[in-house]
Amino acid sequence: MNIIESNKFKTQLRFITLYIKKDKPSSSIKFVKDLRIQIKDIVNMPKKYRKSIYFDNDNIRDMIYKGYTIVYELFDKYIEIQMIFNKNLPILENRQTPELMGKKDGKIR
Repeated sequence: MNIIESNKFKTQLRFITLYIKKDKPSSSIKFVKDLRIQIKDIVNMPKKYRKSIYFDNDNIRDMIYKGYTIVYELFDKYIEIQMIFNKNLPILENRQTPELMGKKDGKIR
């Protein structure tokens, strides 16, 4: 099974990395390296992490890592990493609430 990272996730991770890098550059490198190890491990047990509290879909999961929530979706042949955010509050585009993000219909938009 393959893991695909969405453009949204890549952008959010870049922003988080730059934020961490301002304080301590070596910590930002370690954060990304360790996070990627955790993400790669999802393949071994895709349903290890909790069903998402933001979406009404059993195939959408929330992985918690160092205070960040990584939302991923399970498909038949791959896993897509959708987004990453801190303190259980997503960085929402256009000031959307989780309901507008897809919780009502269970799909990520």
